[in-house]
Amino acid sequence: MSKQTYRVCFCFRRRFRVAVSEAPEEIKRVFEQYSENGMMSIDALHRFLVEFQKEDKATREDAQKIVDSVKHFHRKGLNLEGFFKYLFADINPPLASLGVHHDMNAPLSHYFIHTGHNSYLTGNQLSSDCSDVPIINALKRGVRVIELDIWPNSTKDDVDVLHGRTLTTPVELIKCLRSIKEYAFVASEYPVVITLEDHLTPDLQAKVAEMVTQTFGDILFSPGSECLKEFPSPESLKGRIIISTKPPKEYLEAKEVKENENDPERVKASDEEAWGKEVPDLLKDDYKNDLGEEDEEDLDDDGDKSQHALAPEYKRLIAIHAGKPKGGLEECLRVDPDKVRRLSMSEQQLENAAITHGKEIVRFTQRNILRVYPRGTRVDSSNYNPLIGWMHGAQMVAFNMQGYGRSLWLMHGMFKANGGCGYLKKPDFLLNPNKVFDPNVKLPVKKILKVTMYMGEGWYYDFHHTHFDAYSPPDFYARVGIAGVPFDSVMKKTKTLEDNWVPCWNEEFEFCLTVPELALLRVEVHEYDMSEKDDFGGQTCLPISELRSGIRAVPLNSRKGEKYSSVKLLMRFEFFDP
Repeated sequence: MSKQTYRVCFCFRRRFRVAVSEAPEEIKRVFEQYSENGMMSIDALHRFLVEFQKEDKATREDAQKIVDSVKHFHRKGLNLEGFFKYLFADINPPLASLGVHHDMNAPLSHYFIHTGHNSYLTGNQLSSDCSDVPIINALKRGVRVIELDIWPNSTKDDVDVLHGRTLTTPVELIKCLRSIKEYAFVASEYPVVITLEDHLTPDLQAKVAEMVTQTFGDILFSPGSECLKEFPSPESLKGRIIISTKPPKEYLEAKEVKENENDPERVKASDEEAWGKEVPDLLKDDYKNDLGEEDEEDLDDDGDKSQHALAPEYKRLIAIHAGKPKGGLEECLRVDPDKVRRLSMSEQQLENAAITHGKEIVRFTQRNILRVYPRGTRVDSSNYNPLIGWMHGAQMVAFNMQGYGRSLWLMHGMFKANGGCGYLKKPDFLLNPNKVFDPNVKLPVKKILKVTMYMGEGWYYDFHHTHFDAYSPPDFYARVGIAGVPFDSVMKKTKTLEDNWVPCWNEEFEFCLTVPELALLRVEVHEYDMSEKDDFGGQTCLPISELRSGIRAVPLNSRKGEKYSSVKLLMRFEFFDP
């Protein structure tokens, strides 16, 4: 360590925990309002919880527990320092601790489901390793839909999981299945859906059926080969594994493929239409994804399926039938009163369809399941705005869980609701068959959210002391906003505070919400850098539906969504009717 660096570090060796002298003036005023002779009694603290924090069910015992938890203070109440310490503590979180509180007895189609895309990839879509580790990590986080692309192995006698036509290294299917069984219900007891993108011959399909039944046994939900008339509920499927894929072709369809293969001109025309002439081999799979994952079996069929008997045991495993009917968008979105199914669209296909068929998509998702997946050009495993899918009722908005960034932060925030169980009951307006929600229509303001950004602390402990600036304390600013339907989405910014490890902004922001049921509060902290890109200082995303009124301690997370040990903000949330 150089002498110069040593002097820089030495100047930081003072106390950086928030002192009571740094408490915002409003905090001091609130304390004075509920205290007497410099002490907030148990009864006064109880009144503060009920009146100011809007905790209607708070009891005197709850107030006593708060006092007991704030160590080294008088057992009969809190002085200003103790009160300030409580407000900044983990026992004062921004979200209500409600556990699973949504009605879980409706059909699966009535829920948003925490969904992964290419769940086996450790990195990018072209050359990263395939592994069961990202599957395990996703399940630990509460993801309920795992996607596996299944292909014949190099010797054609077993099944691998990999991203086809790329340089991704394979992982054995059986390893993935065993890890799913072990970790499926660690974070949530509600069902796990495995979506299979199937590139197998019938003999290998039969092998998959054997693997699946032997691995999962009685926890496998297998209703038979026929389509369900209505999806069962998450409650009825607790602890169960569900398979969803496109059912194997019937013999005549396979025969038709074989006939096409025997006609060179038809094959040539078909190939050129499907692939285009200039698509590189490594990108063919991604290019194809934008055509629609449900069409892959048609594009990939090499004739083998027409030469083998179908694997009936494989077909019987499929509980959620996937498929893209022929006949264009209208046929894809047709609602069959006698059966339910899953339809897949790329993010771009959904955006295009939403312009002309927004209400029809919502109507389709009232009974059927819509899965949205990233467009094929996202080879870096980035993600898209999930609100486009959610506001159209799409249950499975599939994300690359390794694709860290703002889109994934929204996904993390959304599924903090309902106890983090991975299933969220869709708002009633998305389920009303008599008045189908139109996402393109601007609605009147339903709720106003006022956010006060008081201050932040903890960076001195969670970051190296020269992380932000080698020679001075950081210059922090915060971004606060809403992610929701287009009319609600906005971001605002505080002033930048120079040279301070404990920034005190004391700024207010107001947000008008037309669809608060789908709104998420976004918070980011950055450090201003004059010459380079601003440094990242933490983020969080919180569902408005479970945001607690009052003054709250808001912990921040890393880019990967991992909670920092010390970094948190002190904020106030107030809700008003317009």
